[in-house]
Amino acid sequence: MKIQLQLLKVFLLCSLVLTGSLVKAETLNYSFGIVPQQSADKLARLWGPILRQIGEDTGLKVNFKTAPDIPTFEKRLAAGEYDFAYMNPYHYTVFNRTNGYQALAKAKDKRIKGILVVRKDSAIKQVADLVDGSTLAFPAPAAFAASILSQSNLNVSGVKYTPKYVSSHDSVYRTVAKGLYPAGGGIVRTLNNVAPEIRDQLRVLWTSQSYTPHAIAVHPRVRKNKALSLQQAFVRLDQQTAGAILLNGIKIKGFEMARDSDWDDVRGLKLKELLNM
Repeated sequence: MKIQLQLLKVFLLCSLVLTGSLVKAETLNYSFGIVPQQSADKLARLWGPILRQIGEDTGLKVNFKTAPDIPTFEKRLAAGEYDFAYMNPYHYTVFNRTNGYQALAKAKDKRIKGILVVRKDSAIKQVADLVDGSTLAFPAPAAFAASILSQSNLNVSGVKYTPKYVSSHDSVYRTVAKGLYPAGGGIVRTLNNVAPEIRDQLRVLWTSQSYTPHAIAVHPRVRKNKALSLQQAFVRLDQQTAGAILLNGIKIKGFEMARDSDWDDVRGLKLKELLNM
């Protein structure tokens, strides 16, 4: 009988140790993927301090992750590699449906707009001035505002063009500024965030209608209490002086709670019929 009791104690102790280890692993480490609209170095510099602040506020370890380009980021989302992710509106509608990513937050008082930019000294004054057959720069096929909205406008305008995907928004701006392409697609926020010496050489040729912006979303494997903790930390971030300064680096005033239905305007475009990701 004593041997059985001792074995039971050993079993219970091992179970407690194992359970504690699993809980500790589950609660401490989370990956946070950022859509690579800019270079990995720049994103790490801008988002790394934000995620460290979120970690301090929640007690979670939130690890910055990105991808070398947007198509690779999409593949990693499809594989569920990120516990949390900051993704464009089109990505959210796709990966909410296919992988169950659920929106937690979005930028406060902000709508996303696609733009076409040209060199400031360009003779092109309107979209119709673009020469048929020109090669134009875009970040990636499924970049929502920079590529999808911009290309849709070009198609409606009857402009014939060849898209050149250059991996990031910053690459679009740099290549257009250098005169490698007559025009390129981007969004207002990343244009405002590009180096001033690049931005000062560019002019906005066209601006799209506005849509619900990027989503901070969580993979369904993450426990709800942890997701709620991170959501609340992002919503409170602009209420701290240090947090507001960090947010200014990514040209966002603050975050607010989001609902899945916020992206119904994007779903209404029926983009899944246009793209085969």
